[in-house]
Amino acid sequence: MTDLQTIILKSPLLVPILDRWDRIALPDAWLAAGAIAQTVWNHAFTLPPAHGIDDIDIVYFDGDDLSEEAGAAHAKRIGSLFADLPVRIDVKNEARVHLWYEEKFGAPIRPYRSTRDAIATFPTTATAVGLRPSRDGLEICAPFGLADLLAPIVRANKGQITRAIYERKVERWRALWPGLAIESWDLKPA
Repeated sequence: MTDLQTIILKSPLLVPILDRWDRIALPDAWLAAGAIAQTVWNHAFTLPPAHGIDDIDIVYFDGDDLSEEAGAAHAKRIGSLFADLPVRIDVKNEARVHLWYEEKFGAPIRPYRSTRDAIATFPTTATAVGLRPSRDGLEICAPFGLADLLAPIVRANKGQITRAIYERKVERWRALWPGLAIESWDLKPA
């Protein structure tokens, strides 16, 4: 089985971000979620590397500055840093998500304690993944492991999302990656 690092280091979208990681300069920062999973799915189904990827998430944790203005300034700076990429860079301070989550999604959440804590709540086991450069290649945060991501299987992480959010995501993904094994929301864990 091809490992995650090998797949990621062939991506024309993700490699430029990893190559300039030191310029991101945010606390506890990770490249995370959909763009990683979608890169793996594109590899699995021999699709073009950027197929279906409309944004790239960079998440960080700054509990000392929860202001919307600081987050917007970081997003603007990092967006400019990667203006050469054909996708939007979405930069989010996971320390402040609890401040807006209820208004956007209809239910309150507890404050996260770290970026790893936030990644563990991402909507599916395959997208609950983060990575960043390290001395030995890539440091990987995968609270549910990498089996579903590499299989590729989409399974709901029901810790925080609703059925409606999950079904919206899988509807889009099924259209773009018809070979995905997508588990029903109603399927009980083994």
